[in-house]
Amino acid sequence: MLLRRLSLFLLCCALSGCVHRRVTILSDPPGALVRVDGRVIGYTPASFDFTWYGEREIQVLKDGYETQTQLVKLSAPWYQWFPFEFLSDNFAGKHIEDRRQVMIRMPPRRQASPERVKQRADAMRLDATHGSGAFP
Repeated sequence: MLLRRLSLFLLCCALSGCVHRRVTILSDPPGALVRVDGRVIGYTPASFDFTWYGEREIQVLKDGYETQTQLVKLSAPWYQWFPFEFLSDNFAGKHIEDRRQVMIRMPPRRQASPERVKQRADAMRLDATHGSGAFP
């Protein structure tokens, strides 16, 4: 009886599975700084592992290009739905890879016209001299 239980336990351990979840962020142009949910993860192409599916805020920044911020929904595949997730996480018998890629295109930053820059500077100067109520 003990030998049977031990054999069953070892069989279950041998059949154990695991799901590895990873997202890779790509940008056009490459080499942009990546923030995921406000945390810096590196420069594109940049990857991060995750445990929970759901929305992530991804932001890419690069000098000379418009900063892009996107809400990306990471949907669970069918084998990660209840009750299948318990089986795929524990008894799949193999290592399951869930790899995702997100491509974010960054348009070149538009240069402001000299007239627009002067207008903004004059407005800020006027605000500073007459007070806008922003500072006590």
